[in-house]
Amino acid sequence: MHPPRHPLAAAAQATVLVTVLALAGLLAPAAAAAASVSVQVLSSSGQPLEHAAVFLESREARSAIKPMKGVEVQQLDKRFDPLVTIVTTGTELHFPNRDKVRHHVYSFSAPKAFELKLYTGTPANPVLFDKPGIVVLGCNIHDRMMAWVVVVDTPYLGRTAADGQVSLREVPPGSYRLRVWHPEMAPGSPAMDSAVVVPAGPLSTTVRLAGKAG
Repeated sequence: MHPPRHPLAAAAQATVLVTVLALAGLLAPAAAAAASVSVQVLSSSGQPLEHAAVFLESREARSAIKPMKGVEVQQLDKRFDPLVTIVTTGTELHFPNRDKVRHHVYSFSAPKAFELKLYTGTPANPVLFDKPGIVVLGCNIHDRMMAWVVVVDTPYLGRTAADGQVSLREVPPGSYRLRVWHPEMAPGSPAMDSAVVVPAGPLSTTVRLAGKAG
């Protein structure tokens, strides 16, 4: 049989409970403050652009990056899929060959030069993309095969769908550089760059790529 609780002890416990609940209420809005940023990418003529790499950069974003897991660029029907892959710096990519013919995947790009000599199946070792930049992929056997890997120093990234839309999720409010790159931009062109302020709520914006007729 337990002794009766002193009224002051019960009151103290209730005060602690109320304080904990109050703190949880204060922390919940902060955790929920991350926004969804919707971006539509259009050509200069107003046509939606698929395969555009879209990302938000800032000093804080750079400190939040982590390697992505399970990312692959497959070879199928004598083409690379996807055409454009966007990943965080430090991500390892797999290059499975799902064709019945052998492929020889390579890149001479400065951010990541590598070579996977003639093979079928999936190479045992993935390729580490440890520097930001645009990496052009090719096949030494099938010259028409080409794809791109966009390596970025931010976790807030995405690739546009056929309607030119992409949604970057869980973006903390703050000031960013919105950057957009498309494979049909002139070779060597840097990503389009503009300032954007992300509020505590959803944000929608449209980007037109100058010189991309669509």
